[in-house]
Amino acid sequence: MSDAAIPSTRRRTADTPWRLFRRRFLRHRLAVTGLVMLCVLALLALLAPHLAPYAFDGQDLEIMGQPQPPSRAHLMGTDQLGRDAFTRVLYGARVSLAVGLASALLSTLLGTLVGSLAGYYRSAVDSVLMRLTDVVLCIPLLPLVILLSGMLRPNVTLLVAIIGILGWMGTARLVRGQFLSLREREFVEASRALGGSNNRIMFRHILPNALGPIIVATTLAVGSGIMLESALSFLGLGVQPPTPTWGNLLNYASQWLQNAPWLALFPGLMILITVLSVNFLGDGLRDALDPRS
Repeated sequence: MSDAAIPSTRRRTADTPWRLFRRRFLRHRLAVTGLVMLCVLALLALLAPHLAPYAFDGQDLEIMGQPQPPSRAHLMGTDQLGRDAFTRVLYGARVSLAVGLASALLSTLLGTLVGSLAGYYRSAVDSVLMRLTDVVLCIPLLPLVILLSGMLRPNVTLLVAIIGILGWMGTARLVRGQFLSLREREFVEASRALGGSNNRIMFRHILPNALGPIIVATTLAVGSGIMLESALSFLGLGVQPPTPTWGNLLNYASQWLQNAPWLALFPGLMILITVLSVNFLGDGLRDALDPRS
C-alpha cells in the first residue's frame, strides 16, 4: 500500500455513524444555532433562582399601580403590582420548557408503543390501533384541550398529562410506517430464525433502527407543547397565577398593550425564539439522521 493511500484508508475507517451524524449536523448552521439557544434557555431556567434579582412574586410597593418601563433596577420593567418582569420571565421559562419537554416525551412514548405494536403485529392489532388513532385524529385537538383544561383547572403535572396523552397520534403513524418497513429486513428474519422473542425483535432490533425519525418527531413536539401551553395559559386555562409561565404573562400583558407594551414583548419574544430554535434543531436532526440527504 502506498503512502498516498494510507490517509484515505484511515479516513474511511474513521467515518463511524456518530462522526457522519456530527459532520452533517454541524453543516446545518441554523440547527447548531437553535441547539445553542435552547441550551442557553435551559441553563437560564435551571439557574433562575440564582440569576433572578427578586422573588417571582416579590412586589415593590413604591411603584405599585402603574407598570414601569425597563430600567437599571428592572431590566424588563415591572407590572402593575410592582413585580419584576425579568424575574417572572426567567421563572416562566422553567414551567414552559418543562411542560413542552415532558409532554413531548410522554406523547412520543405513547405513540412509539402504539405504532410499534401496530406495525409489527399487523392484521387485527394494526386495524384496531390505527382505527383508534384515526378516531382521535378526527377530534380537534385545541378545543378538546381547552375543554379538559376548563373542567380540571390543571397544575403543571396535569397539563403535561393532557397535552401528552392527546398528542401521540402523529408519532404512532410514523413509527408504524418504520416498523412495517423494517420488519421485513434480513436482520429481523435472522433474529427470528435464532429464536428471538417478539419483544426482543421489536425493542432490541427494530426500534433502534427507527430512532432517527422518532427523535426528530420528539424535537418538533417540544415546540408544539410549548405553543399549546402558552395558548392555554393565555386563555387563563393553563397554570394559574401567581406561578408565572410565558403564556399567562402574555395574558396579563394583554391588558396593558397600549401603555406598557414591554410586558408582552419579552415573553412573546422568548416563545418565538424557543419555538424557532426547536424547529431549526428538528430540521438539522432530520438532515443529519437521513442517510439519503
